[in-house]
Formats: sequence, C-alpha cells, structure tokens
Amino acid sequence: MRCPFCGNDDTQVKDSRPTEDNSAIRRRRFCPNCGARFTTFERIQLRELTVIKKNGLKAPFDRDKLARSIMIATRKRPIDPERIERLINGIVRRLESSGESEIKSDSIGELVMDGLAALDKVAYVRFASVYRNFREAKDFEDFIGSLSGASEDD
Repeated sequence: MRCPFCGNDDTQVKDSRPTEDNSAIRRRRFCPNCGARFTTFERIQLRELTVIKKNGLKAPFDRDKLARSIMIATRKRPIDPERIERLINGIVRRLESSGESEIKSDSIGELVMDGLAALDKVAYVRFASVYRNFREAKDFEDFIGSLSGASEDD
C-alpha cells in the first residue's frame, strides 16, 4: 500500500482487525520512509464488476459512487447509518453473487429503489426523482400517487 504522504510503496501493517460490521478489514499502517501512520479499509471483492451505462459505455463498478447516491437520497433523514451501510453492502453482495460480471445501470438503480422503498419513503422519492428523471411537479404527483395507491392495496 502506497503512503498517502510521501508515496513510498513499502509501508508496514502494524495492526489488522475487522470493522464492527465485518464488511471490511481495518489496517493501521506505518511508513518507514517518512514515519507517517495511516489507516486503510480493505474489502473483499468477489468479482470484478462492470457497469453498462444507458448510453452503452462500460465503466468499472464503483461502490463509493453507489454509497454517495444513497447518502444523498437519505441526507437529513432519521435513518441509522448502520441500516444505510447494510443496504449498500446488501446491494453489492447481490451484484457480486449474481453470476454476471457486466451489470446494466438500470439493474443497479432498481436494486437501490427497492432497498430505499423498504428503508424510507422520502429517500425513495428523492432517489426516484433523479433516477426516473422527473422534469416537473406533475411527475412527482404521479409517482407519489402511485405510492399512495400501492399502500392502500396492502
């Protein structure tokens, strides 16, 4: 692991332990070149995933991008951060265990929509407004109307 301070490639691991949710390994590292200490978080990746975007371009799957979009949707909502992390981990696990190395961005969007619908309705609507490209207030009305209709049927 490269030192973020001096760029030295020969850093030493001083301590390793799993994170509280066991989703990553937390490593305390030391750089013998500059004496800096820093922490890295390493996750096990089952397979290399590629996202096929709507325009046909391919890009490597980025867990951090997924997390950012979910964090934006859930911002200022009374949701335990651990539940958000479990949602992100669950989506990543489903993608990695799907057996496919190339995944359409629509599939990822639908997994996020399903997860947010179960987690928080406001976050669900926020994400849907971007994902479904709402252009005017009527789009929100129609979407929220479909939510109301769905909950009345339950």
